Amino acid sequence: MPLKLPKIIGHRGCAGYAPENTLEGIHTAADMGIEWVELDVKITKDEIPIIFHDDTLDRTTNGSGNIADKTLEEIRELECGSWYGESFSGLQVPTLEEVIDVLLERNLGLNLEIKPCPGREKETAEVALDLLSTIWDDHDRLLISSFQHVSLETAADIAEDWHRGLLLPEKWPENWEDLVKYLQISTINVNAATVTREQVEDIMDLEKPILAYTVNEPDQARLLQSWGIDGFFSDTPDVLKEGIFVVH
Repeated sequence: MPLKLPKIIGHRGCAGYAPENTLEGIHTAADMGIEWVELDVKITKDEIPIIFHDDTLDRTTNGSGNIADKTLEEIRELECGSWYGESFSGLQVPTLEEVIDVLLERNLGLNLEIKPCPGREKETAEVALDLLSTIWDDHDRLLISSFQHVSLETAADIAEDWHRGLLLPEKWPENWEDLVKYLQISTINVNAATVTREQVEDIMDLEKPILAYTVNEPDQARLLQSWGIDGFFSDTPDVLKEGIFVVH
């Protein structure tokens, strides 16, 4: 099945308007009419998949320390909203299962980025996708992405028929084309701030959709679109939506 990719995907939910990777962020994106969101999954010490970006708790919760050292119960005692704004205080880090319930309820597509803590590349993919496979059956509205080749390889082993996205960092691995073929990649996701027109043209030779992260300015989106980029991850998807599709 081909992926039904929209032009704009809410980044970490809707990170310009609500704390990243929270249920509130997902609802905010849905309320704006955004069709897909991108979220990050990690696993706790007791191997529960949670939606969280960093390896440590410090930036977005009132706790500290490594995610990999904390059980779900310990993480549930923290809140992850007040760093963003007082009106969001008291929010909890959601589990993958809770997030899927909301996505299904709001009829949203999902780009799930496997964001493992160091050394947990295989386990994070296994645990997350095992759960996902019991609940999610809309294959053309699901993209599993990662910077970690081991995680994508594991995803291919567990759920071969799900679409996979290869995230390319600022400095591309020399064997990126081999990885695209070996991992049977559906989309190539590039850093909007550093990607060059030449690099975009190299990807276009492979005839794969190209998504760029993170784009919040309509001017940048239009430029990248003119190079051949197909879609964008955005913290402010409404601004981008208006800027790309409305001709003033």
